[in-house]
Amino acid sequence: MAMLCADPYVKIWLQRDGKKIEKRKSTIVEKSLNPVFNETFLFCVPYEHIRQTSLAVSVMDYDRMGRNERIGQVVLGAKSGPMEVKHWNEMFAKPRQEVIQWHILKDFG
Repeated sequence: MAMLCADPYVKIWLQRDGKKIEKRKSTIVEKSLNPVFNETFLFCVPYEHIRQTSLAVSVMDYDRMGRNERIGQVVLGAKSGPMEVKHWNEMFAKPRQEVIQWHILKDFG
């Protein structure tokens, strides 16, 4: 199914042991297939929970009338893929600093 136009936003879930704990959302970029989200999200994670923690970052298509549809997702954490783990480790190596990384979204069904 090809999208003609989307109203994307980003939804981020802080997860511990796979359980959703805390959620943040970006603003909606109306009518865009190439949105740029230049926003900062802060989560406080106790050091002793770092290994069990991950961030599920989903790009969603906002729908005023029905259900918002997930376009794709990337999971950042100690048990993710190589690029995601690299970004995750860099975030902890540079606390309170902006760490920017492009990721390929995956379809998790």
